[in-house]
Amino acid sequence: MYHHTAVGDNLERIRDVFRVAAARSNVVVVTGGLGPTDDDLTREALASFLGRPLELSEEALRELEQFFARRERPMPAENRKQAMKIQGGVLLPNPNGTAPGQYVEAGGVHFFLLPGPPLEMRPLLEREVIPRLKQLFPGEQVLVSRVLHFCGIGESDVDERVQDLTGRANPTVAPLAGEGEMLLRITASGADEESARRLIEPVEQDIRSRFPGYIYGVDDDTLPVAVGRVLRGAGATLAVAESCTGGLLSAMVTEVPGSSEYFRGSVVAYDNEVKQQALGVSASTLAAYGAVSEATAREMAEGVRTRLGATYGLAVTGIAGPGGGSSDKPVGLVYGAVSGPAGTRTVELHLRGSREQVRLRASKRLLWELWRMVSQGVEKKESQ
Repeated sequence: MYHHTAVGDNLERIRDVFRVAAARSNVVVVTGGLGPTDDDLTREALASFLGRPLELSEEALRELEQFFARRERPMPAENRKQAMKIQGGVLLPNPNGTAPGQYVEAGGVHFFLLPGPPLEMRPLLEREVIPRLKQLFPGEQVLVSRVLHFCGIGESDVDERVQDLTGRANPTVAPLAGEGEMLLRITASGADEESARRLIEPVEQDIRSRFPGYIYGVDDDTLPVAVGRVLRGAGATLAVAESCTGGLLSAMVTEVPGSSEYFRGSVVAYDNEVKQQALGVSASTLAAYGAVSEATAREMAEGVRTRLGATYGLAVTGIAGPGGGSSDKPVGLVYGAVSGPAGTRTVELHLRGSREQVRLRASKRLLWELWRMVSQGVEKKESQ
């Protein structure tokens, strides 16, 4: 992808974007603006730019009518515009919504119009656009990327240790910033996917040898997915105790389908009385060290693990801000703990950013600490 343009719902401005795009690219993919309302103008703008009329597709109209009939709803008259096709174009069926995509070729430029919602756009891209591009441009070099996900290490530290790789031409290595983590993308070109992946493999292994323990996943992996994978593989369960993250950590864990196999439950303990009553944090610990402390995080993790009967207990307590900080305990100070069969580990974090960023970065770091503990436990068991 060489260019990415965003444009508002304005016919003339969209026409102008088509003019610029067609002058510099032989493939133009557009998402959005295929809905039934007056401000959905993508098909109208392209038809106007190409000087072609819009024609009603009877087949598309029947599919629209059946879509609403299955839902026992009358089809609004304005939805008819979604059955309009640019003359000479091809409608791309969209089983996930009411807006079919369109493919139009003009002057050697291939236009693909796709609906905006990702759950509709992505299947059309994979099923209709990519196969057509392979047919249109046979023999073109194939680009393949492999993304490595890091946590527990800073972007600058990773970048410094891979500078000898980032200057390569094929495959290329590019650092990418993430919220609470960072990524390295390895991209190779080849005659086909297999040959491109063969170029990627030794570079990936080289990078892995430089960062043992920091790479938790690849490509579309997320920390919750990686955590679920190791917990499931170990036959282990998890219980979570949260203060400053307010349930965010638990929500991330349970976003993964099938998380009920290993997630026992959680306690969101903001108030100190809840920490004592629900988690068993001692009053003397709270009096001596405060709610935001390593000792409290430790007792929260051990308490939730014991009380919910889980293999691992994960806890976090801190000051997310923007208020509530002091010179001794500033905003962004977070303590976390992971308790498991091998004992309890604690971590002290000093995080920057908004309240949302502190909560998200703390959640990700604690998930990585859990992933590391479970992974090491599995490796130790396998080596025995």
